[in-house]
Amino acid sequence: MHYLGEGWLNNVLKADSAFNYNITKATFRANSTLDWHKHSSVQVLIIVEGEGYYQERGKEPVILKKGDVIRCSKGIEHWHTSTKESSVTYLAIYGGTEPTVWTEKLTQEYYDSVADKLNGKKR
Repeated sequence: MHYLGEGWLNNVLKADSAFNYNITKATFRANSTLDWHKHSSVQVLIIVEGEGYYQERGKEPVILKKGDVIRCSKGIEHWHTSTKESSVTYLAIYGGTEPTVWTEKLTQEYYDSVADKLNGKKR
């Protein structure tokens, strides 16, 4: 398991020889966190409900809201999930048949520090 709390990942479309992209619908309950990871292709996240956190390694975390679209470049380590107060549902679109590479556990302490840092900075 590569997250803390409650989360559901549902494959909407799986890459094959005719269409080289995966689409996963992800839902995370409030106060849940996904681990650090990276992909062998660009990943696009489309927030369809709720609010979430997103952070790339070496950059500041941000709050995402319904309608936001994030593009994460190939091979960039990142994490994304719900906020402390809100569940989030998003579509994750990424290419190829290579599996996600999980790089590091995201601890509850780190997640809490991000929540504290972003508290009051919603856009």
